[in-house]
Amino acid sequence: MTANAEHAPARDPKARRNERLALTALAGMALVWGYNWVVMKQVLAYVGPFDFSALRTLFGAVALLLVLAALRRPMRIRAWPRVLLLGVLQTGVFSALIQVALLQGGAGKTSILVYTMPFWVIPLAWVAFGERIRGLQWLALALAAAGLLLILEPWSHHAGIVSEMLAVASGLCWALATLVAKWIKRDHPMDALPLTAWQMLFGALALCVVAWLVPERPIAPAPYFYAALAYNALLATALAWFLWLFALQHLSAGMAGLSSLGVPVVGVLSGWLELGEVPGGLELSGMILIGVALAVISLRPMGGRG
Repeated sequence: MTANAEHAPARDPKARRNERLALTALAGMALVWGYNWVVMKQVLAYVGPFDFSALRTLFGAVALLLVLAALRRPMRIRAWPRVLLLGVLQTGVFSALIQVALLQGGAGKTSILVYTMPFWVIPLAWVAFGERIRGLQWLALALAAAGLLLILEPWSHHAGIVSEMLAVASGLCWALATLVAKWIKRDHPMDALPLTAWQMLFGALALCVVAWLVPERPIAPAPYFYAALAYNALLATALAWFLWLFALQHLSAGMAGLSSLGVPVVGVLSGWLELGEVPGGLELSGMILIGVALAVISLRPMGGRG
């Protein structure tokens, strides 16, 4: 053992530094994306949900394309019909459902319900790709189901049930988009950044059509509206995606996934502190159960990494 220890290669100082930077990047991403739930909620005082969804995703896509150009990364992608489908699901329908849910739903609760996405992916991947449910995944699904019941309280018929169901539907839509992304990766491997930019552009164009067809109140040209739009395009899209991709380059997927759980946590805390969204006993218990389920499901890729 002593000889092995003496001859074991010392860990690269650059790798250690990159890992620390990656963890810092994930923390920054969680803060930006987590606080954005409050931003997306409050901006609805000045703009309709479809108009803002179209504008924020369109400017976000342009920001990502500019990042690609600045980094001199190739912009060509393949499998255009699949990328178009991905954009409609992941950017178009997903973003619209979130904004409509936030009209009546709380920022924190909505963020938790949207992040039920991994629990929809598990059974859908079983059907679509034959990926069997194993071990801790069953526990995570049971905890998530219990948490959903406590948050939704279907037995009480409360006024917020529609916004909550829309938030859950957005998580399901995100899961479907994840399967489409896996389908693309399986047959047409491509770099994540151009794929993200192009699918976002396609989804944004679909949202522009919806915003044109669905009449909404005129946009109030308030400073907060412009600040929210800039926050979404520059910070929540271009910067946050860059931080996420940097983290994935230097951390295991499991570690990155576990760290991304900070997003709904920041969303709940931000809604609590800034908007006064104090969850009730059942809601808080449900949020905790879903948080534990997300942590459990993230442990599997961490433990399996060889």
